[in-house]
Amino acid sequence: MLADHAPAVAGDAFAWRSAGATMQRAHGVGRLGFALRDGRTAVMTCYQEAGLRIRMPRVEPGAALEAVVINTAGGITGGDRFSLAIDAGEGTRAVVTSQAAEKVYRSSGAVGTFSTAIRVGQGASLAWLPQEAILFDGSALDRSLDIDMAEDATVLAVESVVFGRLARGESVAHGRLFDRWRIRRGGRLVYAEGLRFDGAVAARLDAKACAAGAIAAASVVLVAPDAEARVEALRERTDALCERGVEAGVSGFDGMVSLRLLARDPFALRTGLVDILEHLHGPLPRVWSC
Repeated sequence: MLADHAPAVAGDAFAWRSAGATMQRAHGVGRLGFALRDGRTAVMTCYQEAGLRIRMPRVEPGAALEAVVINTAGGITGGDRFSLAIDAGEGTRAVVTSQAAEKVYRSSGAVGTFSTAIRVGQGASLAWLPQEAILFDGSALDRSLDIDMAEDATVLAVESVVFGRLARGESVAHGRLFDRWRIRRGGRLVYAEGLRFDGAVAARLDAKACAAGAIAAASVVLVAPDAEARVEALRERTDALCERGVEAGVSGFDGMVSLRLLARDPFALRTGLVDILEHLHGPLPRVWSC
């Protein structure tokens, strides 16, 4: 194997330095396109390259079409590059999820990337429901989600992350994570956020102003014509989650609802997230219960 990149920790910063030629890395490309055929949502485009595979499980009659994205590389490490593009045509109903939690392994120096671009046409409904990303100590990931939707479309999107496997006694002392969201509705930017850790991750998570010791976090955004009407019901649910060790908050604005969840126990966060998503979406894809 060729010489790799070695991470170096300097003070409170996680420095990345090149040490010669790069190692062989994984990559994957996926493209999905949905359109109406005889009044039903159908797959019109399904392109798979290298490490990304897409499967369409059978669903109950009348349910939204379901697609499952599979990373055959078994995870992401430094230098891996994956991209996924989804085009939900006018009037379609679909949900896209991942086969399992995405493991982000220790990097030998470079940064792994996973970019997702979604377009949702007029009157269409698209749920982006990947399972959580589990970060290992020394991992490095840049993840982006770009959504361009019609004014009357509906989008439900979630991204969640776990810093270390609690059952294995693991933590993420140092690493890098940059999570970037952009949502445009009718051509107008309506939602933008970025979460960045670069350096002493565990120390920052312990800070009261950051996560107060939580190691699992999730963001949920619903953009829909009736989104703000759901705020009060969601607040009742998030209040109940506090009794299960999940800190959660809800905001409603400009035809959107935004939720944040934090927990010290990743399983508590997952069960709380399932409760929220089932309330907003209905039954989740079967891979969520595997």
